[in-house]
Amino acid sequence: MAENFSLEEFSENNMPAMGGDDDGDKTAADLAPVFDVPVNISAVLGKSYMSVAQLLKLGQGSILELDRKVGEAIDIYVNNRLVARGEVVVVDERLGVTMTEIIKSEDSNS
Repeated sequence: MAENFSLEEFSENNMPAMGGDDDGDKTAADLAPVFDVPVNISAVLGKSYMSVAQLLKLGQGSILELDRKVGEAIDIYVNNRLVARGEVVVVDERLGVTMTEIIKSEDSNS
């Protein structure tokens, strides 16, 4: 089961020290080499399931109903792993997401 955390718990001032060695404790700054590694981020509004026959009947103007209600939080994935939930916002005529909840998986070692 996943735990919920507030965004404030992940500020730089609250970052835990990384496992240490004889040279002393490591900090989040020691992770600098991985800061430029690209990740895939997806914001999922909702999902829908249908048969191939139903899919083939869809055309321009068809409405695809999703499993979420208006105003319900959307899921935010990083590299196909659920990491947060948020709300859709408009930023300079583009869609964006405000993260409202951070999800920490119990399986954090994989």
